Amino acid sequence: MKAIVQDKYGSAEVLELRDVEKPQAGDDELLIRVHAAGVDPGVWHLMTGLPYLVRVMGFGIRKPKMRVRGTDVAGSVEVAGKNVTQFKEGDQVYGTCDGSFAEYACAKAERFAPKPSNLNFEQAAVVPVSGVTALNGLRDVGRLQPEQKALIIGAAGGVGTHAVQLAKAFGAVVAGVCSTSKAELVRAIGADEVIDYTREDFTDGTRRFDLILDTAGRRPLSHLRRILTPQGTPVIAGGEGGDRWLGGFQRQIFAPVRSLFTEQNMVGLVSKERQQDLLTLKDLIEAGKLTPVIDRTYPLSEAPQAIRYLEQGHARGKVVLTISE
Repeated sequence: MKAIVQDKYGSAEVLELRDVEKPQAGDDELLIRVHAAGVDPGVWHLMTGLPYLVRVMGFGIRKPKMRVRGTDVAGSVEVAGKNVTQFKEGDQVYGTCDGSFAEYACAKAERFAPKPSNLNFEQAAVVPVSGVTALNGLRDVGRLQPEQKALIIGAAGGVGTHAVQLAKAFGAVVAGVCSTSKAELVRAIGADEVIDYTREDFTDGTRRFDLILDTAGRRPLSHLRRILTPQGTPVIAGGEGGDRWLGGFQRQIFAPVRSLFTEQNMVGLVSKERQQDLLTLKDLIEAGKLTPVIDRTYPLSEAPQAIRYLEQGHARGKVVLTISE
């Protein structure tokens, strides 16, 4: 089968389209014929091995342990393991796996859910990682309540576009932070207020929020604290920027420590994709409360170009690879 493979860490040039052995489904696994695969910042981190914390976390010190890139996936079940009862051959599913930038991919059945009926494969493929991250940040960690004020930093990105819509679905008053060129998009997906960070300092303390979901990964925690209500919660979901060792993840690491000295519950989000969360997102999507936003679509052979585009930071919503009809 065809797959996007890397043998060493580096820029997009390390990615190659090659013929590799087709994976085999274990007893508790699904073999998925991949129709589309989402491209998210995690792909870039695993491709480059940066920050070095990524390598220490078990992904390979000198070179990647998993050679095929990609996590988000949507496709059809080719083979269901003998212990799998909830899926059968031909079912359309979406979820996560290791190595979705390929014609076929394998993972535990619990990492998948039925594809939302009103989405095509490309739309479904961009939901799992970003959608679950937004859901975990707002509902589980931030405990967002109706009529509370929520601020989504990075509102036009992959997690951000999901978060704005989810926060509205939960009944919150939502402000989205983005650049000038993305303001129209953020307004169109439901934000009550759009804040252009290129024109104003939204951390000057003139506004207060009950919950901040920060997906951008650059502002100091002290700046976020001054725009929170006294018992507000900042949820740090972004890990961009910073040095080569910890990158932007240092804010996620140190946020709980800062909480020891304030009533504001500062949380670093570590999201994990679960089937129940995929089912929740499926229900919201089918109810018309959540619609994935896709900026650009690339064929599998152009995965390096897709990652370069994402790296530039200009994407509105998500980037997706199409792999098979």
